[in-house]
Amino acid sequence: MSQTAPSNRPESEETAGLHDRIRARLDRVTDPELDESILELGYIDAIELDERTATLRFTLPTAWCSPAFAWMMAVDARDELESLPEIGEARIELRDHMHEREINEGVNGRLPFADAFPDADGEVRSVRATLDDKARLSRQYLAVERLLAAGLSPEQIVALTPADLRFDPDVDPRMDGARASIALGDGAFSVSVPARPLDRYLRKARDVGHATSDDDPLFLTPEGEPIEVEAFELVRRRGRLARTNVTGQGGVCDALNEQRRAKLDRDGPVIVEAD
Repeated sequence: MSQTAPSNRPESEETAGLHDRIRARLDRVTDPELDESILELGYIDAIELDERTATLRFTLPTAWCSPAFAWMMAVDARDELESLPEIGEARIELRDHMHEREINEGVNGRLPFADAFPDADGEVRSVRATLDDKARLSRQYLAVERLLAAGLSPEQIVALTPADLRFDPDVDPRMDGARASIALGDGAFSVSVPARPLDRYLRKARDVGHATSDDDPLFLTPEGEPIEVEAFELVRRRGRLARTNVTGQGGVCDALNEQRRAKLDRDGPVIVEAD
Protein backbone atom coordinates (compact mmCIF):
# COMPACT_ATOMS: atom_id res chain seq x y z
CA MET A 1 0.00 0.00 0.00
CA SER A 2 2.84 2.39 0.80
CA GLN A 3 5.28 3.72 -1.73
CA THR A 4 8.85 4.90 -1.70
CA ALA A 5 9.92 8.10 -3.41
CA PRO A 6 12.02 7.71 -6.55
CA SER A 7 15.70 8.34 -5.98
CA ASN A 8 18.68 9.24 -8.14
CA ARG A 9 20.36 6.05 -6.98
CA PRO A 10 19.02 2.49 -7.07
CA GLU A 11 17.44 1.30 -3.87
CA SER A 12 19.60 -1.29 -2.16
CA GLU A 13 18.24 -4.40 -0.52
CA GLU A 14 19.33 -2.98 2.83
CA THR A 15 17.45 0.29 2.20
CA ALA A 16 14.32 -1.52 1.06
CA GLY A 17 14.47 -3.67 4.20
CA LEU A 18 14.68 -0.59 6.42
CA HIS A 19 11.70 0.99 4.67
CA ASP A 20 9.68 -2.18 5.28
CA ARG A 21 10.66 -2.19 8.96
CA ILE A 22 9.67 1.46 9.27
CA ARG A 23 6.23 0.71 7.87
CA ALA A 24 5.85 -2.32 10.14
CA ARG A 25 6.63 -0.23 13.24
CA LEU A 26 4.32 2.61 12.21
CA ASP A 27 1.53 0.12 11.53
CA ARG A 28 1.46 -0.40 15.32
CA VAL A 29 0.58 3.27 15.92
CA THR A 30 -3.18 3.76 16.01
CA ASP A 31 -5.59 6.64 16.02
CA PRO A 32 -6.86 6.13 19.59
CA GLU A 33 -10.40 7.13 18.64
CA LEU A 34 -10.71 4.90 15.56
CA ASP A 35 -8.38 2.10 16.77
CA GLU A 36 -6.91 1.87 13.29
CA SER A 37 -3.31 2.21 12.13
CA ILE A 38 -2.24 5.73 11.16
CA LEU A 39 -0.40 4.08 8.28
CA GLU A 40 -3.57 2.46 6.94
CA LEU A 41 -5.59 5.61 7.60
CA GLY A 42 -3.19 7.62 5.44
CA TYR A 43 -2.27 10.19 8.09
CA ILE A 44 1.47 9.95 7.34
CA ASP A 45 2.53 12.27 4.54
CA ALA A 46 6.27 11.64 4.35
CA ILE A 47 9.28 10.25 6.18
CA GLU A 48 12.70 11.73 5.54
CA LEU A 49 15.78 9.71 6.47
CA ASP A 50 19.05 11.58 6.99
CA GLU A 51 21.71 9.20 8.27
CA ARG A 52 20.37 8.15 11.72
CA THR A 53 17.65 10.83 11.95
CA ALA A 54 14.09 10.23 10.74
CA THR A 55 11.62 13.09 10.29
CA LEU A 56 7.97 12.05 10.11
CA ARG A 57 5.37 14.48 8.79
CA PHE A 58 1.71 13.73 9.35
CA THR A 59 -1.68 15.39 8.98
CA LEU A 60 -4.90 14.53 10.80
CA PRO A 61 -8.38 14.68 9.21
CA THR A 62 -9.22 18.02 10.83
CA ALA A 63 -7.34 20.93 12.40
CA TRP A 64 -9.33 20.49 15.61
CA CYS A 65 -8.71 16.79 16.32
CA SER A 66 -8.18 16.30 20.07
CA PRO A 67 -4.70 17.54 21.08
CA ALA A 68 -4.47 14.63 23.52
CA PHE A 69 -5.11 12.14 20.71
CA ALA A 70 -2.70 13.93 18.39
CA TRP A 71 -0.07 13.89 21.16
CA MET A 72 -0.48 10.12 21.66
CA MET A 73 -0.03 9.44 17.95
CA ALA A 74 3.02 11.70 17.73
CA VAL A 75 4.70 10.16 20.79
CA ASP A 76 3.91 6.61 19.68
CA ALA A 77 5.26 7.25 16.17
CA ARG A 78 8.44 8.77 17.60
CA ASP A 79 8.96 5.83 19.96
CA GLU A 80 8.25 3.19 17.31
CA LEU A 81 10.74 4.76 14.90
CA GLU A 82 13.39 5.04 17.61
CA SER A 83 12.93 1.34 18.43
CA LEU A 84 14.73 0.57 15.16
CA PRO A 85 18.51 0.25 15.62
CA GLU A 86 19.14 2.18 12.39
CA ILE A 87 17.35 5.28 13.76
CA GLY A 88 18.98 7.23 16.54
CA GLU A 89 16.48 10.09 16.67
CA ALA A 90 12.97 10.62 15.32
CA ARG A 91 11.58 14.10 14.76
CA ILE A 92 7.82 14.58 14.46
CA GLU A 93 6.10 17.28 12.43
CA LEU A 94 2.32 17.53 12.84
CA ARG A 95 0.89 19.84 10.19
CA ASP A 96 -2.34 21.80 9.70
CA HIS A 97 -3.48 21.42 13.31
CA MET A 98 -4.59 24.18 15.65
CA HIS A 99 -2.10 22.97 18.30
CA GLU A 100 0.72 21.86 16.02
CA ARG A 101 3.28 24.19 17.63
CA GLU A 102 2.65 22.93 21.18
CA ILE A 103 2.58 19.31 20.06
CA ASN A 104 5.68 19.46 17.86
CA GLU A 105 7.72 21.38 20.41
CA GLY A 106 6.54 19.19 23.28
CA VAL A 107 7.03 15.82 21.60
CA ASN A 108 10.39 16.70 20.05
CA GLY A 109 11.49 18.30 23.31
CA ARG A 110 10.54 15.13 25.25
CA LEU A 111 8.19 17.09 27.50
CA PRO A 112 5.28 15.63 29.47
CA PHE A 113 1.86 16.46 28.04
CA ALA A 114 1.05 18.55 31.13
CA ASP A 115 4.04 20.79 30.44
CA ALA A 116 3.03 21.36 26.84
CA PHE A 117 -0.62 21.92 27.80
CA PRO A 118 -0.63 23.29 31.36
CA ASP A 119 -4.30 24.32 31.08
CA ALA A 120 -5.50 20.91 29.89
CA ASP A 121 -8.19 19.20 31.93
CA GLY A 122 -6.74 15.80 32.87
CA GLU A 123 -3.64 14.01 31.63
CA VAL A 124 -2.85 11.67 28.78
CA ARG A 125 -2.11 8.55 30.81
CA SER A 126 -5.67 8.09 32.11
CA VAL A 127 -7.17 8.95 28.70
CA ARG A 128 -4.89 6.40 27.04
CA ALA A 129 -5.82 3.70 29.58
CA THR A 130 -9.53 4.24 28.98
CA LEU A 131 -9.17 4.15 25.20
CA ASP A 132 -6.85 1.12 25.31
CA ASP A 133 -9.37 -0.83 27.37
CA LYS A 134 -12.17 0.11 24.97
CA ALA A 135 -10.00 -0.97 22.04
CA ARG A 136 -9.21 -4.28 23.75
CA LEU A 137 -12.89 -5.06 24.19
CA SER A 138 -13.66 -4.01 20.62
CA ARG A 139 -10.90 -6.21 19.20
CA GLN A 140 -11.92 -9.08 21.48
CA TYR A 141 -15.44 -8.89 20.13
CA LEU A 142 -14.20 -9.14 16.51
CA ALA A 143 -11.89 -12.05 17.37
CA VAL A 144 -14.61 -13.95 19.23
CA GLU A 145 -17.06 -13.45 16.35
CA ARG A 146 -14.52 -15.03 13.98
CA LEU A 147 -14.15 -18.01 16.29
CA LEU A 148 -17.90 -18.47 16.62
CA ALA A 149 -18.22 -18.31 12.82
CA ALA A 150 -15.55 -21.03 12.59
CA GLY A 151 -17.70 -23.31 14.75
CA LEU A 152 -16.11 -22.98 18.19
CA SER A 153 -18.46 -23.16 21.15
CA PRO A 154 -18.52 -20.66 24.03
CA GLU A 155 -17.01 -23.39 26.25
CA GLN A 156 -14.07 -23.79 23.87
CA ILE A 157 -13.56 -20.04 23.46
CA VAL A 158 -13.42 -19.17 27.16
CA ALA A 159 -10.91 -22.01 27.72
CA LEU A 160 -8.44 -20.75 25.11
CA THR A 161 -4.96 -19.52 26.04
CA PRO A 162 -2.29 -17.79 23.92
CA ALA A 163 -0.55 -21.17 23.63
CA ASP A 164 -3.54 -22.45 21.65
CA LEU A 165 -2.91 -19.94 18.84
CA ARG A 166 -0.66 -20.89 15.94
CA PHE A 167 0.50 -18.17 13.55
CA ASP A 168 2.56 -19.04 10.47
CA PRO A 169 6.00 -17.52 11.21
CA ASP A 170 6.60 -16.98 7.48
CA VAL A 171 3.37 -15.03 6.85
CA ASP A 172 2.54 -11.56 8.15
CA PRO A 173 -0.73 -12.03 10.08
CA ARG A 174 -1.85 -8.57 8.95
CA MET A 175 -1.95 -9.66 5.31
CA ASP A 176 -5.25 -10.45 3.61
CA GLY A 177 -5.74 -14.18 3.48
CA ALA A 178 -3.33 -14.96 6.34
CA ARG A 179 -4.64 -17.78 8.52
CA ALA A 180 -4.10 -18.89 12.10
CA SER A 181 -4.92 -22.25 13.62
CA ILE A 182 -6.61 -22.83 16.96
CA ALA A 183 -5.51 -25.95 18.82
CA LEU A 184 -8.41 -27.79 20.44
CA GLY A 185 -8.78 -31.00 22.41
CA ASP A 186 -5.30 -30.78 23.93
CA GLY A 187 -3.90 -30.26 20.46
CA ALA A 188 -5.61 -33.32 18.98
CA PHE A 189 -7.13 -31.20 16.21
CA SER A 190 -7.21 -27.58 15.09
CA VAL A 191 -9.47 -25.05 13.38
CA SER A 192 -8.24 -22.53 10.79
CA VAL A 193 -9.43 -18.90 11.12
CA PRO A 194 -8.39 -15.49 9.70
CA ALA A 195 -5.20 -14.40 11.46
CA ARG A 196 -5.61 -10.62 11.53
CA PRO A 197 -8.42 -10.29 14.12
CA LEU A 198 -6.64 -12.62 16.54
CA ASP A 199 -3.25 -10.99 16.02
CA ARG A 200 -4.67 -7.48 16.55
CA TYR A 201 -6.53 -8.56 19.68
CA LEU A 202 -3.54 -10.36 21.19
CA ARG A 203 -1.20 -7.40 20.60
CA LYS A 204 -3.63 -4.99 22.26
CA ALA A 205 -4.30 -7.37 25.16
CA ARG A 206 -0.58 -7.66 25.81
CA ASP A 207 -0.11 -3.90 25.47
CA VAL A 208 -2.47 -3.44 28.44
CA GLY A 209 -0.92 -6.26 30.49
CA HIS A 210 -3.25 -9.20 29.73
CA ALA A 211 -2.51 -12.61 28.18
CA THR A 212 1.21 -12.10 28.78
CA SER A 213 1.83 -15.76 29.64
CA ASP A 214 1.08 -18.66 27.29
CA ASP A 215 -1.12 -20.19 29.99
CA ASP A 216 -3.18 -17.07 30.74
CA PRO A 217 -6.81 -16.93 29.63
CA LEU A 218 -6.90 -15.48 26.13
CA PHE A 219 -10.19 -13.60 26.53
CA LEU A 220 -11.30 -11.65 29.59
CA THR A 221 -14.24 -9.70 30.96
CA PRO A 222 -14.18 -5.88 30.72
CA GLU A 223 -12.86 -5.95 34.29
CA GLY A 224 -9.96 -8.21 33.28
CA GLU A 225 -11.23 -11.42 34.84
CA PRO A 226 -11.54 -14.89 33.26
CA ILE A 227 -14.89 -15.41 31.55
CA GLU A 228 -17.27 -17.95 33.03
CA VAL A 229 -19.28 -19.86 30.42
CA GLU A 230 -22.51 -18.61 32.00
CA ALA A 231 -21.37 -15.00 31.46
CA PHE A 232 -20.20 -15.50 27.85
CA GLU A 233 -23.21 -13.85 26.19
CA LEU A 234 -23.13 -10.88 28.56
CA VAL A 235 -19.42 -10.28 27.88
CA ARG A 236 -20.09 -10.68 24.17
CA ARG A 237 -22.82 -8.03 24.28
CA ARG A 238 -20.53 -5.68 26.20
CA GLY A 239 -17.86 -6.24 23.57
CA ARG A 240 -20.35 -5.42 20.82
CA LEU A 241 -21.23 -2.22 22.64
CA ALA A 242 -17.53 -1.26 22.86
CA ARG A 243 -17.14 -1.95 19.14
CA THR A 244 -20.17 0.18 18.31
CA ASN A 245 -18.84 2.94 20.53
CA VAL A 246 -15.44 2.94 18.79
CA THR A 247 -16.90 3.00 15.29
CA GLY A 248 -19.59 5.53 16.19
CA GLN A 249 -17.31 8.05 17.90
CA GLY A 250 -14.83 7.91 15.07
CA GLY A 251 -17.43 8.13 12.30
CA VAL A 252 -17.08 11.86 11.62
CA CYS A 253 -13.28 11.83 11.62
CA ASP A 254 -13.29 8.71 9.47
CA ALA A 255 -15.52 10.36 6.86
CA LEU A 256 -13.42 13.53 6.82
CA ASN A 257 -10.27 11.47 6.43
CA GLU A 258 -11.74 9.59 3.47
CA GLN A 259 -12.43 12.94 1.80
CA ARG A 260 -8.86 14.05 2.49
CA ARG A 261 -7.37 10.83 1.11
CA ALA A 262 -9.49 11.06 -2.03
CA LYS A 263 -7.75 14.33 -2.86
CA LEU A 264 -4.27 12.81 -2.66
CA ASP A 265 -2.63 11.27 -5.72
CA ARG A 266 -0.72 8.71 -3.67
CA ASP A 267 -1.71 5.69 -1.60
CA GLY A 268 0.88 5.76 1.15
CA PRO A 269 3.64 7.74 2.84
CA VAL A 270 6.65 8.76 0.77
CA ILE A 271 9.97 7.66 2.28
CA VAL A 272 12.84 9.88 1.16
CA GLU A 273 16.53 9.15 1.61
CA ALA A 274 18.46 12.41 2.02
CA ASP A 275 21.33 12.92 -0.43
